[in-house]
Amino acid sequence: MGTVLRTIGRLLWVAIAFLISMLAAMIVLTTLGLETITQAISNVDDADLMFDAYDFFWTGTLVLSGATLIPALLIVVVGEVGRIRSWLYYMIGGGAALVIIPLLARIDPAAIHQLALPSIWQVFATAGFAGGIVYWLLAGRNA
Repeated sequence: MGTVLRTIGRLLWVAIAFLISMLAAMIVLTTLGLETITQAISNVDDADLMFDAYDFFWTGTLVLSGATLIPALLIVVVGEVGRIRSWLYYMIGGGAALVIIPLLARIDPAAIHQLALPSIWQVFATAGFAGGIVYWLLAGRNA
């Protein structure tokens, strides 16, 4: 009976840790994303570019909630089943799960060149790294 309760408790803690790590990734994405948008449009007078940048990050946030759930969940499941305790695994996995967002979000190709695309990728990767580290701190190191 003790093993069953321990397993149920672990499953609940993994789910809670996953949600908290997603929240941490969203906070990092929002704060760094706003900084990147501000820097990208500070020297541009074109209002359409500003709206494109806003739409890009809004689309990225919406896609983040759905498209990255499966890769991130797969990383967590593999880590838990394989009892992987490495912080590097969860950090790189979180970054990889979020770095696909700029690839999936569709905006005007001309706006992609005007926005600093490498900085956008860096923002999403950094948010994924933060989410992966938070998950490892909460649940991954005891996998």
